[in-house]
Amino acid sequence: MSDPTYKQRMRYWFDNTMSKGTKALIGWLTVITLALTAVCAILVLLFARGSDGGSAGLGSVLWTSFLHVMDPGNISGDEDQFVYMVIMFATTIGGIVIISSLVGILTTGLDAKLEDLRKGRSLVVEKGHTVILGWSDQVFIIISELVEANESEKRACVAILADRDKVEMEDEIRTKIADLKTTHVVCRTGDPADPADIGLVNPGQAKSVIVLTEGEDDPDAQLVRSLLAVTQGGEGNLNCHVVGAVADGRNLPAARLAGGRAAHVVDANDLMARLMVQTCRQSGLSVVYTDLLDFDGDEIYMVEEPTLFGRPLGQALHAYRTSSFIGVLTKEGRCIVNPPSSAVLQPGDRLILIAADDSAIRLDGSRPAIDESAIVVRGDAGNRPERTLILGWNARSRTILEQLDQYVAPGSVTDVVTDHPDAADAIRRIGPQMRVQALNFKEDDTTDRRLLESLNPGAYHHIIALCADDVDAQLADSRTLVTLLHLRDMAQRTSTRFKVVSEMADDRNRALAQVTQADDFIVSAKLISLLLTQTAENPHLSQVFAHLFSPEGSEIYLKPADHYVRPRVPVNFYTVAESARRRGETAIGYRQVAQAQQAPGYGVHLNPDKSAQFMVQPEDKIIVLAED
Repeated sequence: MSDPTYKQRMRYWFDNTMSKGTKALIGWLTVITLALTAVCAILVLLFARGSDGGSAGLGSVLWTSFLHVMDPGNISGDEDQFVYMVIMFATTIGGIVIISSLVGILTTGLDAKLEDLRKGRSLVVEKGHTVILGWSDQVFIIISELVEANESEKRACVAILADRDKVEMEDEIRTKIADLKTTHVVCRTGDPADPADIGLVNPGQAKSVIVLTEGEDDPDAQLVRSLLAVTQGGEGNLNCHVVGAVADGRNLPAARLAGGRAAHVVDANDLMARLMVQTCRQSGLSVVYTDLLDFDGDEIYMVEEPTLFGRPLGQALHAYRTSSFIGVLTKEGRCIVNPPSSAVLQPGDRLILIAADDSAIRLDGSRPAIDESAIVVRGDAGNRPERTLILGWNARSRTILEQLDQYVAPGSVTDVVTDHPDAADAIRRIGPQMRVQALNFKEDDTTDRRLLESLNPGAYHHIIALCADDVDAQLADSRTLVTLLHLRDMAQRTSTRFKVVSEMADDRNRALAQVTQADDFIVSAKLISLLLTQTAENPHLSQVFAHLFSPEGSEIYLKPADHYVRPRVPVNFYTVAESARRRGETAIGYRQVAQAQQAPGYGVHLNPDKSAQFMVQPEDKIIVLAED
């Protein structure tokens, strides 16, 4: 092949110059403008010296030519000398072409810049912000909770990176969340599993990263890719923690390995199953968990209190009037819930407290007023056999049955009713593994009113309505809603209270379920969103919630109040907490049965003022952390 010609080289050079965009085009127009001005001035000096313009000096002619190039109106003031007018007319025509081209270039460049801004490809210049990778319905819950958590800050920021249009994301957020208060939300368009795109939201200077994958064809694979991209990609200078949830527990080890030490990954199905089991067995427990998981009420904080170093933890129990002590985070990073009151607080340890806000955590220097005469020493009655009815079947059912088997007393019975194709074989495999409870199975349609009436739901202690996973999520939720409506209608007709815990596959259908009492608890993706948000704000909370949701160790129980203090006698919560301490438990609140039907608290008083006087009734409950 022969060498390129000079013309080809010049054409190649010109093409490369033009491809550099708006700046290069404006540069070429500038060169053309100067060249046209110079040519005009030379022609005037050579051929129009007899005119006034021609008799002027070079500088004046250049300026006149430049004015004709830039402003066509100047031609109206020219004299009638023919040659001079022809030159200036030609110059003006050239100027019109140049100005028109300049306007077009500027318009195109501005449109391109606006389109680029619309794409959201600029760097987020923030520090201490929260990064959300991915997009789902959970994002609105997370942002709402972050808005509440950041309300005390002057300016907070949430940066979202998702493979969606930037303007569409911003519009949806404005539609779903009317008031962002002090929180500023920034959206960027990009692949949440691409390290280069993740760099746009500046994770290196963020305080936390939340990974969302709902709606993906393979959500766990997407989660693993995003975890690898944010922790191993980029510049490797990630100083914040990353939180996420897997949909299948079998992928949990891989996700945790991908995230490394910076990641806090939870098993969404396992967590929801544990919540369903615990909340169905204890009336009012759902209100306690909801209060702890969201930011609208009491939350869990961790504080270092040097004045209590070297003292027994029993003193920390009474050291706060408006906060409730529940455990210790050791300097080694180990979380201990409901520790022995005789254990000593070591330097570097942090107290785990429940408080309305971190500003409300203050040591109370006064001596707690404990009424010894009101304290009752009474042991708990042994657990009685329970009957549980499970309507429906999905991937969480096995975990639910295994969890129930760890809680219920010997002789308990669980009946499973569903038309799910996989249920019968699963029950046959799981049945022999149950150590405490007996399993019964009936294949039938749980939306059939006659079937529900024949089951006599009022004879069961607990009812769990599960969403099927063998049909579309919307259809599954519709069937669950029909089942719930039948149960509630039956309860009204027979004046019987059913303790029903149900779940929704799509969180948007949760509001349709119409929670009518504390025992009607709807488990959905919202709880996972709340947990991820809490962990994003404080990574150590993952250990606390792992303890609370596990059958091993101490959990939250609602126990009879007359086992702690004398009924119908005015007492303060210092006295209740001291009575619980002597039983090896930690009291964090109480529930008044008389208010059990009053929303939104349903009689639950979490983290009460310990100095305030109140009276318990024989049916009331004390909310405690205990091992059983």
